Amino acid sequence: MSDESTQGFDRRSFLKATGAVGAAAAFSGVTAATPGRSPGPKEDEILVGVSAGAGDIESTVSSYIPGNAEIVHKNENLRYVAVKFPSQAPEVARERFIDAITQKEEIKYAEKNATHTTQLTPNDPRFGDQYAPQQVQSDDAWDTTLGDSNVTIAVVDQGAMYDHPDLQANYKSNPGYDFVDSDSDPYPDSMQDEYHGTHVSGCAAAVVDNGTGVAGQGNSSLINARTLSEEGSGSTADIADGVEWAADQGADVINMSLGGGGYTDTMKNAVSYAQDQGAIIICAAGNDGSSSVSYPAAYSECMAISAVDDSENLASFSQYGSSVELCAPGVDILSTTTDTRGTYERLSGTSMATPVTSGVAGLTLAKWDLTNSELRTHLKNTAKDIGLSSDKQGSGQVNAFNAVTTEPGSGGGGGGGGGDSTSETVSGSLSSSYDYDDYTWSWEYSSPSQVEVVLDGPSDADFDLYINTGTTSNATPSNYDYGSYSTNSQESITIDNPDTSTAMQIDVDSYSGSGSYDLTITETN
Repeated sequence: MSDESTQGFDRRSFLKATGAVGAAAAFSGVTAATPGRSPGPKEDEILVGVSAGAGDIESTVSSYIPGNAEIVHKNENLRYVAVKFPSQAPEVARERFIDAITQKEEIKYAEKNATHTTQLTPNDPRFGDQYAPQQVQSDDAWDTTLGDSNVTIAVVDQGAMYDHPDLQANYKSNPGYDFVDSDSDPYPDSMQDEYHGTHVSGCAAAVVDNGTGVAGQGNSSLINARTLSEEGSGSTADIADGVEWAADQGADVINMSLGGGGYTDTMKNAVSYAQDQGAIIICAAGNDGSSSVSYPAAYSECMAISAVDDSENLASFSQYGSSVELCAPGVDILSTTTDTRGTYERLSGTSMATPVTSGVAGLTLAKWDLTNSELRTHLKNTAKDIGLSSDKQGSGQVNAFNAVTTEPGSGGGGGGGGGDSTSETVSGSLSSSYDYDDYTWSWEYSSPSQVEVVLDGPSDADFDLYINTGTTSNATPSNYDYGSYSTNSQESITIDNPDTSTAMQIDVDSYSGSGSYDLTITETN
């Protein structure tokens, strides 16, 4: 980096006193589950994350598990294993295991395999025709583009009826993967009970202008990661594996109309991985009407979407809060469903608002070549202010017409700021787990809408990223406002409307291992 830079990276290197760890293993993707592993919730399991500096994940964990437990699943890329206890084992046994194993230096975390459910509020009465595409002006955007099959939306959900007459042309020839049954066919097992993924698919990309049924927001390609059971629930592990798979398929947009389970490191690592692979992750805010959004929508890597009705009022069920970035129609949404349920039906939920937004995101990518960060900013900059408070609508209601007709970076629409951005990369190296680098970032804009900090480190080490804002105190692993600490060295933090009263404090920390890294900061006006 030039000494003439105006961005104010001030590098200060210090030493810390922690032990070193051994060499790391190479990534090799998802390993299949042990035969007999049941679908849906897995409440008897503990997920254990292993640092990249520890070598083989299974052998690292196996030496610490009690005799009545076993490793039933592992993911080499996200570097976690699932440890199953007998169902009759007392809860205290799992809690003691978590307490004990997290004391081990090579273990990054241990947590329960939490259950997630679809974000759906069923509403059986049927009303007239669709209103969602009209309300977000997708129909007006179609004069510019109907979409592009080179843009892929991944639906991480229940299985999808991909041969539905209004979906088949937009589903890829290899429609997805089933993480519930561990096979290559994500088709629903029960057409009567497993309809959510089909409905979500149609909200996003039911075929436009085919003379059949309804229209989604545009003709993006669809793939389906089946991670939820017929009952609409699924484990953290299955969903995290599905998100990773979607990113590896090159999905441009990952739709997650699900929530619950609270914060987990496993899911955080999965959405961080997907973001690093270039996907934009769009998630349901949740349906319990509370004033904070559910996970995974609450992760900084994800866009949280609230639901409004056809009068552009916040839906009574929709969660809201400072993490909401956009809203979209989510009440009585007519979309595709399984044939045993009538082929089309109306459903309500932030589950529906989310794929409406994902569909608009896909339509936008058909017009503009944008990174996931640029797309996220552009959707907010071109959103329509519908008069709700920012904690209910975020930047506004997603608007397809504005998104495809407004030059990115020029502002416009009814949403956020002008979209100008500045970016800078600094390179450094850490010698061991005793080493870390501190930086400060002097703000370019007085009130930036967003700052994104991305760490790209060595694959055989475990580097973490920590940030403080609104203070002159250095960020550390024990004192930080924002942290990204996966089991590898690919970390990212996105902060909306950051506190600019002081320079941003950044810490790049070696948990284990050594090597060179790049640290990139992008500030958006």
